[in-house]
Amino acid sequence: MLRLLGLAALSVSITAAAQPADVSVVGLFPNKAVLVIGGGAPRTYAVGATIGEGMKLVAANEAGATVEVNGRRQTIALGEHVNRRASSDRASVTLPADGRGHFMVQGQINGGSARMLVDTGATMIAMPASDARRLGIDYKRGRTGYVNTANGIAPAYKVTLDTVKVGDIEIHQVDAMVQEQGLDIILLGMSFLNRTEMRREGQQMVLTKRF
Repeated sequence: MLRLLGLAALSVSITAAAQPADVSVVGLFPNKAVLVIGGGAPRTYAVGATIGEGMKLVAANEAGATVEVNGRRQTIALGEHVNRRASSDRASVTLPADGRGHFMVQGQINGGSARMLVDTGATMIAMPASDARRLGIDYKRGRTGYVNTANGIAPAYKVTLDTVKVGDIEIHQVDAMVQEQGLDIILLGMSFLNRTEMRREGQQMVLTKRF
């Protein structure tokens, strides 16, 4: 079933050879994506198709489209605008606010898919134990601490994540806290956000990698 993204179309600016090419994802279904290349008309491409000079569609699913550019792969996640700055090689991602004004992101932790809520009030990334287990994180080997929850004090475990990726921004060795109670979604906290520049533009938040 075709999933149209409408005004929430994704866009990525990629340098292929010497010419930049804008790629927007306006529809997705299994193993195919509806793409707009360089502002042209929408076209449906199957996985494996060449979509521009030096560019190839290598995967498409409900989470987004993966484009290979001169041997390097980049996934354009739903609802995000990704822009790689060729001049400084500083990656940035633009996150749209949802109907409640929250910023949700579909990213990756240690290579596994992770849906996260941006939370500038969280000192570090916080995640439920169920997500930690799904991602293969042996959190009980981490340092034990305690957090306040709606049901009282609960144990938590401090761990270091190998990689956290949001759009085109990938950061290594990120501190996180795993909670067994009181949390039902991963919070993208300041241990990740402090390593980006954050800028609010109306109903969008722009993150640019610092280091």
